[in-house]
Order: sequence, then C-alpha cells, then structure tokens
Amino acid sequence: MIKIAVYGKGGIGKSTTVSNIAAALADEGLQVMQIGCDPKADSTSCLHGGKRIKTVLELVRQKPGQLTLDEMVTKGYGGVACVEAGGPTPGSGCAGRGIITALEKLEEMGAYEVYRPDVIIYDVLGDVVCGGFSAPMRDGYADSVFVITSGENMAIYAAANIAMAIENFRDRGYANLGGIILNRKNVRDEDKKVADFAEEFHSSIVGTLDRSDLVQQAEEMGKTVIEAFPESDMAAQYRTLAKAVLQAVKGKDEADAETD
Repeated sequence: MIKIAVYGKGGIGKSTTVSNIAAALADEGLQVMQIGCDPKADSTSCLHGGKRIKTVLELVRQKPGQLTLDEMVTKGYGGVACVEAGGPTPGSGCAGRGIITALEKLEEMGAYEVYRPDVIIYDVLGDVVCGGFSAPMRDGYADSVFVITSGENMAIYAAANIAMAIENFRDRGYANLGGIILNRKNVRDEDKKVADFAEEFHSSIVGTLDRSDLVQQAEEMGKTVIEAFPESDMAAQYRTLAKAVLQAVKGKDEADAETD
C-alpha cells in the first residue's frame, strides 16, 4: 500500500490536483482512497458530482457510538473511496486536532482493511504545519509528502515552511519529501523560482501542470478533468503526474531497501 500526503498553500489547486491524480490512478485499475484533511471539506467533491458529503467529525458528533464505516466513506469516480475529515464547529475547537480524530476513527473502524486501497492520498491544508495538520506526515500514515506550489512568492513561502517541517521531523521517522509539483500560474521566472526552491531542499520537480480553462470548466460540472475531458492535453498532464508521483515513492522505497 502506497501512502501519500499532498500539501500546499490554500488556493494553490491542491484538491483539484489530488482528485485528478486519484481519478487517473483509478483509471489504471488501482483502488484509491482520498482523505480530505481541510476543514472546508471540499477535497473530494469533484469525484462525486460536486455534492458535499458528511465529514467524519460531523458524523462523530451526530452519531456518537453508532457510526458505521459506510457512512464515513463515499465511493466516487472509478471507485475512489472518498473521506472528508472535516473540522470543529466554527469558533470552537482546533481544526488540526479534528484531523487527528478523523484519522484515528478511520483506523478504529478498520477502513484500510475493509477498502484495501492500493494508494491512499491525504489532501492537507499547507498554510499551517503544526499540530494535527502535521499528522499525515507521521509514521504510520504517509510514506512521502509532495508539495504543490506555483512561482508566486506566498505559495513558495508556504511550500518552504512545509519542506522545513518535513526536514525537522525526519529524525522521528516521519514521511520524506517525495518531490515538488509545479502548478503554473504563469508568473515571471516561474520555472526557475520553483526549481531553485526544490534544489534548496535537495528535492526535484516531479511534475508540472499548465494553467488551463478546462480545470474550472470541469469543476463547474462537478467533475475532474480526467472524467470531463479525458482526451484533453490537461488530462494527459494529470495522468503523467500520477505516474511520476507513484514512481517517486517506489524509487524512494527501493533506495531505502538498498540502504537497509
């Protein structure tokens, strides 16, 4: 089982990218589980017609002791198992702690044994990397973290904070930095800025995505680009990225095995 966490600044296109990767992997015959770890709970919406699904935290509050696994997991495009962690009631509680609670509940309910995913993708808000927001980096959850950024200064700043957190947690057995995903916003010197950032953290750009109107059009349809425009160049870019991400994780695993 391959376990991946994807982090990035809010608004960078993280959930869109993750959903399209999940759809591309599902099309390859893999069983995928996507876990949204953002309090907005909109990570998986394009995998099931744009409809909102109940979050784990909502269900825990509404049905304490009576919650079933089927209520926590919604099957989407290509059989992707969709989960939204959710957040606390506005004005009370810690959103990061909510992520921890949701992940613990999935384990407690045996979600991974029941759905037997080949790939798990955690979609995590990257503006904050403390407390519960760092939970998917921890041992037992993700094996590798991929960071999405554009060439915009604030996006790179957030990406650098995430990369530093991964580096600081390295000695604790947490996930490694699998690579950088460039989601282009067509700003000046974008490729060079992101390449320099990747080099600074001894990483590399594993894939790039062009800016495309098809992304917004697909989202307005409540679909991924993979589903809505399967023959498009943008869909091909997502498929290439999905393969590159898997290869990066497998390559790191092989390198670790040789070291051991």
